Amino acid sequence: MINRILTYCDLGFNDYKEVWDLQKEIHLKRASGEVEDFLFLLEHPNTYTFGKTAHKENLIGSEEYLKQNQISVYDIDRGGDITYHGPGQIVGYPIVDLNNWYKDTHKYLRALEEVIIKTCAEYNLNCERNPEHTGVWIEDRKIAAIGIKVSRWITMHGFAFNVNTNLDLFNGIIPCGIQGKSVTSLSKELNRTIEIQEVKEKLLAKFKDVFGYTKIISVQEEDLFQTKIVNT
Repeated sequence: MINRILTYCDLGFNDYKEVWDLQKEIHLKRASGEVEDFLFLLEHPNTYTFGKTAHKENLIGSEEYLKQNQISVYDIDRGGDITYHGPGQIVGYPIVDLNNWYKDTHKYLRALEEVIIKTCAEYNLNCERNPEHTGVWIEDRKIAAIGIKVSRWITMHGFAFNVNTNLDLFNGIIPCGIQGKSVTSLSKELNRTIEIQEVKEKLLAKFKDVFGYTKIISVQEEDLFQTKIVNT
């Protein structure tokens, strides 16, 4: 059996642009074989991001709305349309070399969905896929959005899982460009606030299982660039 090692880093609460730049840096190191696969889990300040196929008209909040709610806006290099990131939402950025897993982006997307579905099952929530829309759903309510980039078969970006998210801030956009459906969160479905760290631990465990890692190495943000390849 091949040892597959995952390096995990909890980035806490962190600026979107800074973490995007960090992803690019780790992606380059993964491509050159300097580090193992990575998973970052964190929260962002209020942010809207446009994917490569986004329609600008799906941002419906005015300049005043953006200013009032202190929402940053970025055009980024993932797939998909516009989405929201903010406090109470766990974003996951896996930087995974699919050459060592399956060179299949659709399989990868379904696996990310499976991580969220299995995590929600820990809270007795029955989540499912929508055959027309990537992400994780409870009936017609979206609880997690997914948007990725794959370059040289190495992934970037990932998922946004609403835990204690302020869902009102989705009102400034048409989420993922999908009309006629709503968004939800773990706390809304369970009618209680959920401990973010508890959810991160469940996500990490499910990610390890779904992707078949044999070992997880946890590192602190300040130690990221001391991490070297462990398994050859």
